[in-house]
Formats: sequence, structure tokens, C-alpha cells
Amino acid sequence: MQKTIVTILLSFILVQTIAQPKQKVTTFLLGQVNLTTHDRTTGNNPWGAGLGIQTFFGSKTKFKAVVELTGDVYLANDKVLRLNTDGTSFTPVDDVPGMVNLFAGASYHPDQHIYLSLMTGPSFINGSMLVGVKPSVGFYFSKTHRCMGKLSYINIFNRDKTTKEDFGSLSLAIGIRLF
Repeated sequence: MQKTIVTILLSFILVQTIAQPKQKVTTFLLGQVNLTTHDRTTGNNPWGAGLGIQTFFGSKTKFKAVVELTGDVYLANDKVLRLNTDGTSFTPVDDVPGMVNLFAGASYHPDQHIYLSLMTGPSFINGSMLVGVKPSVGFYFSKTHRCMGKLSYINIFNRDKTTKEDFGSLSLAIGIRLF
């Protein structure tokens, strides 16, 4: 009896799995520029640039899962000595020379040309893993979705250990569909 129940259950699962439509995956290669909006050391990292990959998972629904991996480098630096409240100088750990983000979340596509997304996940800065959030507004340049643009706000929580201040930046990205 148990073998019959297991066989029927496995057959049902197999039929349901085969009957599912193939999930559409769309991947974009992104180039982006970031402008720091708030940080303890904004002068030491006022802007950055980077590359990323963004992947949408979903079929013809308006809601899709999205995963994004980006890496940014902050090259600009005003070379100004900044002091902590106790009179000690900042250490190199206080600057943001680069950042790697691995965000996942959901996107809503109300029509063919625009989408809204909200992603969260780990952000790696100076060997520290912090939590970040990234709401975005994206748009496609054509109906074929070959090229896209995106305006995002990135907030990394508690970046500064002593003051518990967040790191925030605006990001403008342009992407080309890979597949």
C-alpha cells in the first residue's frame, strides 16, 4: 500500500513539474555611476562607478523575482584629514574604496516600458558584511527590451561602527540584455 501511495504521489509531482511552463530568465549587463548622498566620509568617496549583472525570473506575470550582483569602485578622494569625536583620525577602514552588493527581491512591471523593484541583501565594504536595501525605478528603451536604464537608491545600514550612521547613494545604471 505504501509503495502505491508513493508511486501515485511521485507521478502526480512529475506530471505537475513537466506541465509547468519554462520559466523565462532575462539577464542584463549593467554599467553604473553612483553619487554618495550621505556618509560619515562623503568627501573621501563622493562618487563611484561599477559593473553589475541583473537577472529577472518570471513568465508573463507583472511580478518577477530579481537578483543583482554589482561591484563599485570609489576613486575620488578630497584628501582632507577628518577626525573622530575623540580627536583621533579616521583609519582607512572608514573610507569606502569599493563595494560589492548581492541583492535579491521582487519587481513589478505595470507595463512594457517601466518597472519598480525592491531588493535587499548583503553588501561587502572593507571586508565587512553589512545589510543593504535598494529600491529602483527602471525603464526599457524599446519594446524588445534590448537596452534598459535604472535609477536606484542604495542604503547600507550601520556602515560606521562608532556612530551607527548609514551609507546612502544614488545610482544611475544603463544595461544591455545578454540573454
